[in-house]
Amino acid sequence: MTNVAVVGAGLIGRAWAIVFARAGFSVTLWDQFSQQTTQALTFIADRLPELRAAGLLADEPDTVIARIKPMASLWEAVRDAAYVQECGPERTEVKTGVFTELERNAKPDAVLASSSSGIPASAFTAHLQTRNRCLIAHPVNPPYLVPLVEICPAPWTDAAVTESTRAIMVQAGQVPATVKKEVDGFALNRLQGALLAEAFRLVADDVISPGDLDALVKHGLGLRWSFMGPLETIDLNAPDGLADYCNRYGPLYATMQEQMKPLEWDARLVGRLHDARRAELPANMQKVRQEWRDRRLMALLAHKATQPD
Repeated sequence: MTNVAVVGAGLIGRAWAIVFARAGFSVTLWDQFSQQTTQALTFIADRLPELRAAGLLADEPDTVIARIKPMASLWEAVRDAAYVQECGPERTEVKTGVFTELERNAKPDAVLASSSSGIPASAFTAHLQTRNRCLIAHPVNPPYLVPLVEICPAPWTDAAVTESTRAIMVQAGQVPATVKKEVDGFALNRLQGALLAEAFRLVADDVISPGDLDALVKHGLGLRWSFMGPLETIDLNAPDGLADYCNRYGPLYATMQEQMKPLEWDARLVGRLHDARRAELPANMQKVRQEWRDRRLMALLAHKATQPD
């Protein structure tokens, strides 16, 4: 059984613990605040029966949670781990300090991966003696329901480390996608950023209402994108495939690109969008809606598991 350490027991860390324990890994969990670890174990205990009921947990919940061991110190958490998943705050100085401690405490051959959403590994591992074993393994929240993981090496990461991380993710039931070189936001958030940029622009220009804009993705693009990527989508949307689609619609997209000028997300625009969301979903209902989202993701993931890719 592969030993995995999860460092940081917040929302992402506790979700990673579920991912690895569900797949049969032995998991150690540590957070500098012991209360955070306690809360994480309560969260995990509450989620596992739901996953079992949805058909997303092969073993009994008690068996899975028994694979997760809370640790009192960072050293105890990482000393026997072959793979470490760091899940600390999204601040460069914090990650620099954590990785300094990980290098000092982890086994010399352990892979050190960060859940960073946008900070590249080179920003906080350059000073390490064993920086060649460090990289990004960026999940989509929550990773136990959304399996995609971006793997992004630093310029000095050994190729073997990148490949072994991909193998671990496959073993854990995740879907790895390698980002070959460091770019701001990696790849997933750049795609999301492009869509958000145009969404904000369309609302700012009063082309469409916030509610109808969400409907475009929820009831349109999102249905296809739940089982196909954008390249496969256009490949299937023209009689002779992708090149045919580009020949037909390339000029239209070129015109649209010219019109897609940068737009600042100023306080007025953000406030307008925020108010629209609160009118649709009162603040006191946000947690309820998050739980609804997770149940819908469970149902979708369970359905996709029964279908050929």
